[in-house]
Amino acid sequence: MSITMRDAFGQALTELHNDPRIIVLDADLGKATRAINFKKVCPERFLDMGIAEQDMIGTAAGLAICGKIPFATTFAVFATGRAFEQIRNSVAYPKLNVKIAATHAGITVGYDGGSHQSVVDIALMRSLPNMVILQPADAIETKQAIYASIEYYGPVYIRLSRIATPVIHDPNYKFKIGKAEVLRKGKDVAIIATGIMVSKALEAADKLQAEGIKATVVNVPTIKPLDREVIIKVAQETGKVVTAEEHSVIGGLGSAVCEVLAEEMPTKTKMLGIQDRFGCSGSPDELLKHFKLTVEDIVNAAKY
Repeated sequence: MSITMRDAFGQALTELHNDPRIIVLDADLGKATRAINFKKVCPERFLDMGIAEQDMIGTAAGLAICGKIPFATTFAVFATGRAFEQIRNSVAYPKLNVKIAATHAGITVGYDGGSHQSVVDIALMRSLPNMVILQPADAIETKQAIYASIEYYGPVYIRLSRIATPVIHDPNYKFKIGKAEVLRKGKDVAIIATGIMVSKALEAADKLQAEGIKATVVNVPTIKPLDREVIIKVAQETGKVVTAEEHSVIGGLGSAVCEVLAEEMPTKTKMLGIQDRFGCSGSPDELLKHFKLTVEDIVNAAKY
């Protein structure tokens, strides 16, 4: 079964409508992000700010000062790119309780092309002090990440993909900010993945197993703060690491993992991601193949 993260996000907002602290702000993309679901059940706490992302973030900051929990929603490329100054100065700097839920992240936006494919948003948000970054792997984890962000006081960037992804978690799964999840244990290589790449990492591990290569698979739903303990442990156990992400390898998960390993446990590492390039137009499957982010690419990297 495959469900989109944006659908799960819309469902989570609907389930949370009884919390009077929650206000949803939309930048004219509510139908695409599924934030419009909240308007259907709670129109008085849904604010359509129009195509004005900077204004949306500034308004969210003001609401947070008043004790509300604002969810500012739009596409990832606009949330982090157009409104970076406002996020930096009005949200991260004063450490306000604003949640930025950005959908359509990565190259699998598809035919919209490089102008709409956000491949540097994690790097931008990682550079900001006080910012927590969450990137769930499936619909169940998406809803759990939304709930966890409400319990956490401070700025949170939640990165969601457009396409449907296989459900890999049990309905009783509990998400905890700052914790990675070891999904499979092996002794030969550790595949550390985030977002849509987690299900592909599990599939790659199955193919590697058939060739006699036992892979550990780690889901990293919190990019910042990174679970250093798990990263170091799996590197020690396997001696070889592959990272996989639908984002630039510059400033993303691969960079974060390598920073930890360089300090604590120097390890042979291969980073799969966007290699210092913009995206381009095509179907999601075509783009994943073009940028070498398929199951076969993970398998090949694990055997390097």
